[in-house]
Amino acid sequence: MEGTEKSAKKQVVYQVFTRLFGNTNTSNKPWGTIEENGVGKFSDFSSKALEEIKALGVTHIWYTGVPHHAVITDYSAYGISNDDPDIVKGRAGSPYAVKDYYNVNPDLAENPTNRLEEFKALIDRTHRAGLKLLIDIVPNHVARNYEGKSSPEGILPFGAEDNRSVEYKRDNNFYYVPNEAFRVPQWQHGYAPLGGEARKDADGKFEENPAKWTGNGSRLAQPHFNDWYETVRINYGVRPDGSLDFDELPESFRNKDHKAHYEFWQSKSVPDSWVKFKDIALYWLDMGVDGFRFDMAEMVPVEFWSYMNSNIKMKNPDAFLLAEVYQPHLYRDYIQKGKMDYLYDKVELYDSIKHIMQGHGWTDHLPIVQQGLADIEHHMLHFLENHDEQRIASLEFAGDAERGRPAMVVSATISTAPTMIYFGQEVGEPGAEDAGFGKPSRTSIFDYIGVPHHQRWMNDKNFDGGQLSEAEKKLRDFYKRLLNFTINSAALMGEYQDIHYYNREHTENYNHRVLSYVRWSPNEKLVVVSNFDAREAYAFELKIPNEVLTKWGLGDGSYELSDQLYNTRKVQLTVEGGIGRMHVEMAALESVIFKLVQ
Repeated sequence: MEGTEKSAKKQVVYQVFTRLFGNTNTSNKPWGTIEENGVGKFSDFSSKALEEIKALGVTHIWYTGVPHHAVITDYSAYGISNDDPDIVKGRAGSPYAVKDYYNVNPDLAENPTNRLEEFKALIDRTHRAGLKLLIDIVPNHVARNYEGKSSPEGILPFGAEDNRSVEYKRDNNFYYVPNEAFRVPQWQHGYAPLGGEARKDADGKFEENPAKWTGNGSRLAQPHFNDWYETVRINYGVRPDGSLDFDELPESFRNKDHKAHYEFWQSKSVPDSWVKFKDIALYWLDMGVDGFRFDMAEMVPVEFWSYMNSNIKMKNPDAFLLAEVYQPHLYRDYIQKGKMDYLYDKVELYDSIKHIMQGHGWTDHLPIVQQGLADIEHHMLHFLENHDEQRIASLEFAGDAERGRPAMVVSATISTAPTMIYFGQEVGEPGAEDAGFGKPSRTSIFDYIGVPHHQRWMNDKNFDGGQLSEAEKKLRDFYKRLLNFTINSAALMGEYQDIHYYNREHTENYNHRVLSYVRWSPNEKLVVVSNFDAREAYAFELKIPNEVLTKWGLGDGSYELSDQLYNTRKVQLTVEGGIGRMHVEMAALESVIFKLVQ
């Protein structure tokens, strides 16, 4: 199947929330304005900043929140319409309520008039630093006040030609609630737009008649407070009863390449929304963007992805296509039929590792996860943090960034899939701020806020870690060592075999808080061992089964292995009678990557 081809080495994605990265303001007032709490700019990604990101062991940077989304800050002096607080989450706005797909967030520009040129300059700086870049496309929904003012000539904004008198029509971009006007949700739990600030435009009203379906699929003219009320659902030709108003992709196309998918759609009539999003993707590719992270891809028909991604790959076969899909039974559809390169491995690997880090999960489950995903393991991108998830160091997750060490080694080395980290993860950012709309444990994506641990690394835009504590410096050094090893290791793009269960059965003092496996290529043999126990050290005689020794071509004798993270440890592997034995001592939360010296 096309798409199983692997890059020569591992890929590492550094996700950065663009408006937070360069912000040096430390006020962190809940519901603070852009003047009170500050905001980062495209220009903060200086050559020095990008050089340091690359040196961390990064191959791709995902600039989150670039497309122009609804914001509260007044940019009317620049010809940008104001947004209504009643349909904006937070003061800085959700990056997933896009208002204009052909322009960028004015918050990010030194001069909002030239915001697109400033982003183009960032693309150039990123490429000069040797990095590739991704931006978001949010196919399931757009801002409730979508305007598309910057749409190129000949391209109409979403909804411009919709027949609004009917609930559904194939080439309408939105679904409608005929004869009913939109009503703002009833606020609950003490919530009010802008934290209750008295403003004329925060009046509990927004003009939309007829009402549109809300982004999460609510068909109510007055969506619930917990609905995605700031967004509206895109119509992809799925009728309200769930039936499809377009050609379905034959099952045989699972095994066909993107060119065959592209050809299939050339003779088909497709809904207007498909064409609009295809045009958006090609626009950004033409500008120099190297790929996309697709939000909530599973809420959009897989046929659309076949159409969309085959068009993208025809323009750039190397485009990096990452999708958010949370239902494991859909994984293979979106990879094989939808032509996605990578999906989030949240429900399988991330959730399992999180439980182990929190002390109530067993490492015994991880080999089972890998076995279940063996046929698609290369496509399941690994992460421990992203903008939707709790920070490792938050009290609600693990309460200590050090608990991320063994988890990160496993996440980064257990498969051939790319690894992703979230900015600030490498210095133990706990996401402790009560930002307003956003609450502690996750760094807010809705508010103007500073990111304290990251700011200490940024060090007044010197990007040298000058304000980090010794513990934070050591943690970042660990991430740097690990990620750079992964992107240079041939074995990590090679074979995998579990030795955990063999040692659970045959090795004294080896238990469910420890994990071990082997990785190898023709010229590199690795033994990876991680101790997830935050209190206990372990010492045991790790055993390498005969099956592995045979594949490695190791007969009776003694072999030296050296640690690849810190280069301070060497151990002897003794092979006798078809079994290998090596004495391993593991401190609490320690991992070792031993390489066979050949």
